Amino acid sequence: MQEAESPQQQQVFFDLETTGLGPKCEIVQLAAVSGGHSLNLYVIPQGRMERGASKVTGFRVRRRRLYLHRQLVLTNSLREVLVAFIAFLHMLGRPLLIGHNIRRFDCPLLVRALDELNLRAEFEASISGCVDTLPLAREILKDHGLQSFRQENLVRGLLGINYKAHDALEDVRALQTLYTVLEPTPEIICKHKFTLDTIANKPEAKAPCKVTGQHFIQPGKAAEDQKGELNARLHQLFSN
Repeated sequence: MQEAESPQQQQVFFDLETTGLGPKCEIVQLAAVSGGHSLNLYVIPQGRMERGASKVTGFRVRRRRLYLHRQLVLTNSLREVLVAFIAFLHMLGRPLLIGHNIRRFDCPLLVRALDELNLRAEFEASISGCVDTLPLAREILKDHGLQSFRQENLVRGLLGINYKAHDALEDVRALQTLYTVLEPTPEIICKHKFTLDTIANKPEAKAPCKVTGQHFIQPGKAAEDQKGELNARLHQLFSN
């Protein structure tokens, strides 16, 4: 039986933008937020950007320079980006790493990059585990008849706002607020928790969780202040 983490656990929301959707695509942008702390870094990929990915994200590579919506952006090597991410996580004391659809997409891509650069052990030591908000939202909202659990649709439906989706920094900021509204219990969080070693395992095959006085720090006062208003909107949306 898996036990929950220690009290006062921090949460970090992260997202990647990539050159495409295939298993060999490359990281172009990595962003993470935790309350008022944020990290946002860019990488020039070694391969080409797929046309569909460029259209959705606005990234273009020309003459070994990276452009976002035709604006030149400063870049770092992939190693520098991953080392900075690990330092960011260490600063927050082995937080829980949270993202939308990360179990199938972001985390496998991240693992491949970490393995290639021999950084996996350092990364695993810097987090307490991972949670994918896609299956988590499906469980919490299973009785509300939603047709889509894409992050932008959840944000639009539950928060009543549109945002610049497919920009990793905007995505994680939106997810942090969405997560506050979903307000998952420690039991649900523990149920959907996984590690880099168990990415390929079926969630339902996981051992039951034992929650022992776990308390998660809510992500930011601004998000906390909005909770009453947003939960009222959620109730209004699904009570009609």
